[in-house]
Amino acid sequence: MESSREKSIVEFFKAKTILVTGSTGFLAKIFVEKLLRVQADVERVFLLIRAADAASAMQRLEDEILGKELFNALKEKHGDGFQSFARSKLWPVAGDIVHENLGIQDSNLVNELFKEVQIIVNVAATTNFYERYDVSLNINVLGAKHVLQFAKQCVKLEMFLHVSTAYVSGTERSGLIPEKRLSMGETLRSGSNSCYLDIEAEIDLVEKKKVELQADHNLTPIAQKLAMKELGMQRARFFGWPNTYVFTKAMGEMVLGHSRGNLPLVIVRPSIITSILRDPLPGWIEGIRTTDIFMMAYADRKLQSFPGDPQMTVDLIPGDMVVNAMMATTVAHSKQQSEFIYHVGSSTRNPITYDSLLQCWFDYFSVYPRTGKDGTPLKITRKMNPSIRTTFLIMVYKFLLQVLGLIHFITCGFIFGRLYDDLNRKYKYLKLLIDLFEPYTFFKGRFDDANLEKLRAMMGKEEMFEMDSKHIEWNSYLHGIHIPGILKYE
Repeated sequence: MESSREKSIVEFFKAKTILVTGSTGFLAKIFVEKLLRVQADVERVFLLIRAADAASAMQRLEDEILGKELFNALKEKHGDGFQSFARSKLWPVAGDIVHENLGIQDSNLVNELFKEVQIIVNVAATTNFYERYDVSLNINVLGAKHVLQFAKQCVKLEMFLHVSTAYVSGTERSGLIPEKRLSMGETLRSGSNSCYLDIEAEIDLVEKKKVELQADHNLTPIAQKLAMKELGMQRARFFGWPNTYVFTKAMGEMVLGHSRGNLPLVIVRPSIITSILRDPLPGWIEGIRTTDIFMMAYADRKLQSFPGDPQMTVDLIPGDMVVNAMMATTVAHSKQQSEFIYHVGSSTRNPITYDSLLQCWFDYFSVYPRTGKDGTPLKITRKMNPSIRTTFLIMVYKFLLQVLGLIHFITCGFIFGRLYDDLNRKYKYLKLLIDLFEPYTFFKGRFDDANLEKLRAMMGKEEMFEMDSKHIEWNSYLHGIHIPGILKYE
């Protein structure tokens, strides 16, 4: 039976017109499916889709959203009427947040959106830790700015909800990290090393770098791309963030907070998003994310050790809980002309340690091993070792590569050529993993979710909009839902 609070959330979305960006992404799909499942009387949901034209946008809607297994429960509910129901509610819009007016070419449609949209849910982002700096700035910073500018012209707007990441706080802090807004120009460097983050200067820097790279005819396109990726990492670490993704998401938050005026703004900061816990399809996920990269490398016997503190908390949160929080916070702060920050994670209420996660992987794959290319089981005989010895292994790899490289050069590639290439691949792979993820495996912080706790207390006991990580039984979820989901949908 629905609680009164659940009913109020469901009722809130009745007859609402909503614009969703990043709609072909993992989280946005869960949001759209949930919305249609709990409130069939939503007026319209405009889905911004990167496409050349309306026909291409419609094709992507059919293939990349409605064609997913995630929507099977809705299809069963509506039967033969599903297509007509979906077409009456979901309106694909060809566009891209990297452009003003979201890249929408049809001026009549733009004016219609300005007149009708009441809620904007901005999920569009590049989540690649090692993205090109220009791409990440365009999507995560300028994209957020363009969506905000668009929102300001929507005369009926009740809420602008922006999905960020809890790790805008960086990975150097320890203890309880508050749900605090980021001020324009704020950096994570402190003391005599503190500096001002000039976002416009960063954009200018990228443009100059692009011109410089394009003018160097000795650089291949791949080398230019790598240089732009390295620039992003360098700038992120200069200002105190571990990678380009969280750095640009932090800048996006700064732009929104600084420029929103009196627009109602909720920023939801999930931690590490994992597969669906409960509804509509436990275990459903798209792509291999963060910790799952380690898991799959371990299961394939490509990685047996990784640096980290086994007692540190790994902050995981299922995607459906994030979406429930998105919907609840939208309702709670509709028309409130202020900025609200919500952490959505598990490290405070229901932490799981790095060591416990590795134990779960061992327990699962020692019973259900992966299969190699030749069809033989890839037997797992020991738990991955979270140790600083992995750093030593990197040094050993590097030394061996130098020795083999010298022999390879002297003999013109006739001796140890294949061994050198194999070792070089392993070295680059392991080094990249460590560069990108080591900051997280030694992270000593916990994300305070006091704001979400207040909202949960207000809602009381609920099932339809479950967002309390305390109710996750980690072993059961990881063994019975998440790992099988990863293997099924990888």
